[in-house]
Amino acid sequence: MIESYHFGRITIDGQTYRSDVILYPDRVDSQWWRKEGHKLRLADIQPFLEARPRWLVIGTGAYGLMKVTPEVIEAAEAAGIQLVSERTKRACERYNALCQQSEDVIAALHLTC
Repeated sequence: MIESYHFGRITIDGQTYRSDVILYPDRVDSQWWRKEGHKLRLADIQPFLEARPRWLVIGTGAYGLMKVTPEVIEAAEAAGIQLVSERTKRACERYNALCQQSEDVIAALHLTC
């Protein structure tokens, strides 16, 4: 469960992270880097597609500067994954709500701009 999010910092289950994170159902990956910092491309989400969650929640940053490319949207749709792309604060709220509903969800959250 995400306890708090502020620009550049997120607390998940009592642990604070200061880098972009991926929340899998069983773990947190705090080593997430994209080929282009503010563009989310297919190669950046390939592991999520292979995991086949029902939901993929993308946090695009505090100000929404990380852009989700059309290829990402198309790949998620083709895999039958519900993709939600929002500013990170709202994405955190959405992730928590989906978890409370016992949904199968992965979140990829950009913590800064």
